[in-house]
Amino acid sequence: MTTRPALALSTAALALALASCSLTGDTEDTFTYGILYPQTGSLSFLGPAQISAAEYAISEINEAGGILGAEVPPPVRADEGGDNTRADEAANGLVSDDVNAVIGAASSAMSQATYDTVTGAGIVQCSGSSTAPDLTDIDDDGRFFRTAPSDLMAGPVLARRIADDGNTSVAVVARADGYGTGYLTTVEEELRALDIDVVLTETYDPDSTNFGAVVGGIVEAAPDAVALISFEEGAQVMAALLESDIGGERFYLTDGLNDPGLAETITVDAPGLIEGTTGVAPSADNPEFNEGLRAFAPELDVFQFAPQVYDCVTAIALAAESAGSTSPEEYVEHLPEISRPDGTECTAFAECRDLLAEGQSIDYQGVSGNIDFDDNGDPTSATFEVFHFGPDGYEILDYVDYSADGH
Repeated sequence: MTTRPALALSTAALALALASCSLTGDTEDTFTYGILYPQTGSLSFLGPAQISAAEYAISEINEAGGILGAEVPPPVRADEGGDNTRADEAANGLVSDDVNAVIGAASSAMSQATYDTVTGAGIVQCSGSSTAPDLTDIDDDGRFFRTAPSDLMAGPVLARRIADDGNTSVAVVARADGYGTGYLTTVEEELRALDIDVVLTETYDPDSTNFGAVVGGIVEAAPDAVALISFEEGAQVMAALLESDIGGERFYLTDGLNDPGLAETITVDAPGLIEGTTGVAPSADNPEFNEGLRAFAPELDVFQFAPQVYDCVTAIALAAESAGSTSPEEYVEHLPEISRPDGTECTAFAECRDLLAEGQSIDYQGVSGNIDFDDNGDPTSATFEVFHFGPDGYEILDYVDYSADGH
């Protein structure tokens, strides 16, 4: 009879498999991140920073022993492409790959286009750069988070900078989408509260190839300053205004144009034309993090939103540790808890994880600043950088802290 030897062989194989699992960890508990980021499209200049920050965070998690003792594999990459259809197809691909969390998308519009696919599949999504106020109240069943601050915080910071520079009249121009219109409203409200004359508010189709009407309106209004809330297409608006003798010192920009290479994008022959241009963008006053990321990715030259993406990855890892589970359905409830002010403050994954293992509640202090997720998954405070194009090129003038209560 062959049944007994076969049974013995089968039993031995099972024992070997179980022994292997005990040494390497249960593969079903491996935590895999998907990252939905702009490899192409109008925000592609942010792509390298986003993937590098995610991979840097994962490398530090793995150096500390992984999530729940299992090594985290490289993230599954997907291109949001700056296009709604393409972004949703990419999100569906990540869902099909059974990722445990999705980091991204980059732009607010792409997060709007993908959150239903991701969170509807029961997966947690965290964006480090989507800032539109509309994302606060989306129907995400509590699964969409962001470490980037809402423009309800960014708008007042930009408006106060414009006022502090002595401008008394301002034209506010924005792309006609959730990001642009929401940001425009907050800037306008704060400027008026500061008794600044808002002589023009205008939105435009970001897919347009002709911005003549917008440019003409600004020239006719003759403001002291122009607040431009845009992405890549804003360079065309700036170029046209510069040709109309509106000097670079009159421009105030937002994160969508926070690009050290902006001057060359506008004009290769005379990059000095934008000298004096100032802008505000979410940031982090954290030289130690910047040095670490630069060592990890030496080729990186744009760091915008890198701290926020890093914090998305780390916060989710800590939530999984707190829940003792890689299942989004279980760890999602722990995401707000790991950043509550009543917990013990900690900064690094290993430090925070060890506190959780001791049964303590924690207050994760992100590399982008104090996050403190609210009930909508939004951060309640943030740090902003004031960037500037001076005689020697791109520079950071200052860092400004701002919280949801207006301080």
